[in-house]
Amino acid sequence: MKKEIYAVGDVVRMKKAHPCGSYEWLITRTGMDFGLKCRGCGRFVMIPRIKFEKGVKCVLETDTTQEA
Repeated sequence: MKKEIYAVGDVVRMKKAHPCGSYEWLITRTGMDFGLKCRGCGRFVMIPRIKFEKGVKCVLETDTTQEA
């Protein structure tokens, strides 16, 4: 099974919707915990890496400005 690499600035689609109805999240922090900002209402949440990796459906957008 291929391990997906996530980076700050990527937009991901989660399996479960946020209470505002949006499925899209912007990654603002990576590490043992992920910082995510809801693209619908702007709410910021922190979730553990394991829960994040289980909940991600796909990567919608990748931030290409950070590549060296």
